[in-house]
Amino acid sequence: MATRQTASLARLMRAPAIILLLIWMLVPLGMTLYYSFLNYNLLNPANTSWAGWFNYQYFYSDPAFFESIWNTLVLVLGVLLITVCGGIGIAMLIDKPIFGQGLVRILVISPFFVMPPVAALIWKNMIMHPSYGVFADIAKFFGANPVDWFAQFPLLSIILIVAWQWLPFATLILLTSLQSLDGEQMEAAEMDGAPALSRFIYLTLPHMARAITVVILIQTIFLLGIYAEILVTTNGGPGFASTNLTYLIYRAARLNFDIGGAAAGGIIAVILANFVAIFLMRAVGKNLD
Repeated sequence: MATRQTASLARLMRAPAIILLLIWMLVPLGMTLYYSFLNYNLLNPANTSWAGWFNYQYFYSDPAFFESIWNTLVLVLGVLLITVCGGIGIAMLIDKPIFGQGLVRILVISPFFVMPPVAALIWKNMIMHPSYGVFADIAKFFGANPVDWFAQFPLLSIILIVAWQWLPFATLILLTSLQSLDGEQMEAAEMDGAPALSRFIYLTLPHMARAITVVILIQTIFLLGIYAEILVTTNGGPGFASTNLTYLIYRAARLNFDIGGAAAGGIIAVILANFVAIFLMRAVGKNLD
């Protein structure tokens, strides 16, 4: 009886926080859903009317819609490939005892604390600029023509910038997992004559599988909402070459002042993000069993 009363009291004490959290989440989502059915433009807010499914049809028929979906997938997968592979490599390097190991680790994780617009400006004006950027100076040093990264390889440029920001996060998580690896197993395998590659494939990677899954899950959720780097560097161009779904929604809301169309795009993005999240959560669940 006391246990049942304690459980009821615990639920009662948690109720205000849960209700507040639900209101904080559901009210903006409900307003977005409501506006997605309205013909609502910020330039003429007084002339608001019911649009039904027109905003969804219009957003779906936008020539940039499917290209933005493809760019979103390429962006997410490209960043994940760089950060996971690079994170594993860097984690294995800095896990070894070296001089100034603490300082090296601080320097490795420091890019994660740079704000996305600032990072994008640094890469745009100091590293990738075709006239006076670092890459241009390197190309000139070797007698090659500098590359206009944001004109010739816009999506790849965005991937490199975002991967630079998220690489420290992946490295930190993977390093923590690597440090929990049983050293006796590695020593036993080494004494048995197992080469370094075999030890990495059959011991290190399986041990880091959970950490890799967590990195992929967390990064994917955040990478689906990338837009600041695109806004600062390419504005989604040339054409729609670097426009992802989030930036397409931003363009509809802030550049075309079409709140109804942007809200419809936001609902579509939420649905797609939930599909991705469900898939990833199932993958995580299988990996953690």
